[in-house]
Amino acid sequence: MNKIIEDLKWRYATKKYDSTKKVSIENIEIIKDALRLTPTAFGLQPLKFIIVENQDVRLKLKEKSHNQEQVVDASHLLVLCSYIDNTEIHVEDYIDLIVDTRNVAKENLEGFKEYINNTINPIPLETKTIWNAKQAYIALGNLLHTCAALRIDATPMEGFEPEGYDEVLGLKAKNLKATIVCPIGYRHPEDRYQHLTKVRKHHDDLFEVI
Repeated sequence: MNKIIEDLKWRYATKKYDSTKKVSIENIEIIKDALRLTPTAFGLQPLKFIIVENQDVRLKLKEKSHNQEQVVDASHLLVLCSYIDNTEIHVEDYIDLIVDTRNVAKENLEGFKEYINNTINPIPLETKTIWNAKQAYIALGNLLHTCAALRIDATPMEGFEPEGYDEVLGLKAKNLKATIVCPIGYRHPEDRYQHLTKVRKHHDDLFEVI
C-alpha cells in the first residue's frame, strides 16, 4: 500500500488518549517545522500556533471545550490561531522577511507589496478575519498528515468556545483568535473508535472528471 494512503487510513479522530504517553521533543520540533512550512495566501502566514502543555491552563480550556477529556489527557494541546486583522505593518514585515531570506533588494519588491496592500486593504474586517481563519484550516490538514506519518494521534476539534479560549489565552490583545483546537498524543487501548472501519464515500460519488 502507498505510504500516504497507509498513513491516512491509520489515523482517526482519537476520542480517548493515554495520558501517560508523551510526544517526544524531537517529534514536536518536526510538527512545528511542518506547520511553519504550511502554504498560505501570499505567503503572509496570518497564523500563530500555541502549544499548551500547562495542565492548569488546559483545565481552564477544558471548561471551554464542553469538558472534552482529550483537551487534558492528550500529550499536547495545539491551538491554531489566526489574525483578526491584516495590516500594512504585517505586509511590511513580510517584505522584510523576503529581503532577509532571499537576499534581494527591497525596492525590487515594491510592486509586490503594493499589490498585496491593494488586495487586502479594501476588504472588510469581518471578511479578512474569515479569510485568515481559512489559512488555519490549511495548516490543520498539514498537521494531521504530519502526525499520522509520525504515528501520533490527533483530534481536530471545532467543539469549543472560541471566545472562551481567546479570554483564557489572552488572544484578542494580540490581534488573534482561536480557530481550531487539536490535541495530539497517543490513543488509549480502551478507545473503541480505533477499531472501527472508516466510512467514506465511494470514488464515483466524490470525483468527476470533465
